[in-house]
Amino acid sequence: MAPPVIGFIGLGLMGSNMAECLQNNGFDLVVMGRNAEVVATTVARGASEVKSAKALASASDIVMLCVTTSQVVESLIYGEDGILAGIRQGAVVIDFGTSIPTSTRKIGGDLSAKGAGMIDAPLGRTPAHAKDGLLNIMAAGDVDTFETVKPVLNVLGENVFHVGDLGAGHATKLINNFMGMTTVCTMAQAFAVAKQAGIDGQQLFDIMSAGPSNSPFMQFCKNYAVDGVSDLGFSIANANKDIGYFVQMVADMGSRAEIAEGTAANLLAALDAGMGDGNVPEIFDLFLKRTP
Repeated sequence: MAPPVIGFIGLGLMGSNMAECLQNNGFDLVVMGRNAEVVATTVARGASEVKSAKALASASDIVMLCVTTSQVVESLIYGEDGILAGIRQGAVVIDFGTSIPTSTRKIGGDLSAKGAGMIDAPLGRTPAHAKDGLLNIMAAGDVDTFETVKPVLNVLGENVFHVGDLGAGHATKLINNFMGMTTVCTMAQAFAVAKQAGIDGQQLFDIMSAGPSNSPFMQFCKNYAVDGVSDLGFSIANANKDIGYFVQMVADMGSRAEIAEGTAANLLAALDAGMGDGNVPEIFDLFLKRTP
């Protein structure tokens, strides 16, 4: 059998490397994007460019989305020239972004009514891993649909997990990011309070890292708070979006996440202070201004 034709939308840093990986492994791509230079590079490797999501869907066996928000995903699906208007029967849409599970499940139902499937498959690791096909992929959805696209996911990912029904991948990613970003904010504040209290930051790190609080996140926070090196590679703006989605997800389940609400308030304050492009440990600067 010929490999499936893949439509790819979202040629940012992660998506462009994923597209290159797929092309290097013999897949034909149909692409659209706002960055003309990146699109041209992808086309030069053999991809075809289209101007609408409808045209992309009508030309593809698998439609891959690697975009920023649920709002963007919904606009691509439901727009007048959107994916839903052009999707083939038997095709599969894969959302690699971090989206709201209730939105994902609604989209999946609407695609199913057109005879198409959906997998939500948020990602772990970095764009460098994407280029080499070494991502961690948390895929969810109907098992038969998952098995259909798993050979392609195996090209992109070193570790491909099936985590449950549609929406469970996005829920897993949001839970993961809630734990991670709340940990980073907590540790950044600990270093800020320590500095105001006259406690040496390096010594604090040596003490805390000798116990169960030790983690890569603590190292990232120490690198910024003590050494001035910002190397986590995850922005305050992205963290703010993901924690907001986590709060909404919990609310959609009829519950409340007070700890996440606190993290969200601090991230929003950092965003409002113009720190959105900075890595999350840089919220240390915000906390440092707050302490007496």
